[in-house]
Amino acid sequence: MTNSSSISPPLLGWREWVGLPELNIQKLKAKVDTGARTSALHAFALDPYKKDGKDWIMFAIHPEQENTDLIIECHAPIKDKRVVSDSGGHKQRRYVIETKFILGQTPITAEITLTNRDSMVFRMLLGRTAINNNYLIAPSESYLLGEPKYT
Repeated sequence: MTNSSSISPPLLGWREWVGLPELNIQKLKAKVDTGARTSALHAFALDPYKKDGKDWIMFAIHPEQENTDLIIECHAPIKDKRVVSDSGGHKQRRYVIETKFILGQTPITAEITLTNRDSMVFRMLLGRTAINNNYLIAPSESYLLGEPKYT
């Protein structure tokens, strides 16, 4: 007999596919980074503006690694602007948005900071607050949840 409390959370590989439907991003590769508190998304050409009296930001993204020809323009309400330390300890003031992303078939709403990740391999980092305690990490595995599935 199996006790329901003994059911393990789903496994995540060290990298996974993520979809960002509210930003019109079908899929991109994300690195799972439990050392990062907040998730980070590649963004350039950031342009804050007002919409209906609220602060919004337009930004562009190269969703595919090593392909700067493909550009997606995104718009999102600004949730905050805060100082974030990167893995090297460098501090940077970043815009923060809150948006839904799809991990496998699961929609998750999380805060995401915007930063230029052109020099990085992955267009997105999934920080520990976004994945919370809902997953176990399999550090030697990749893409365990497959490509995001949503309409």
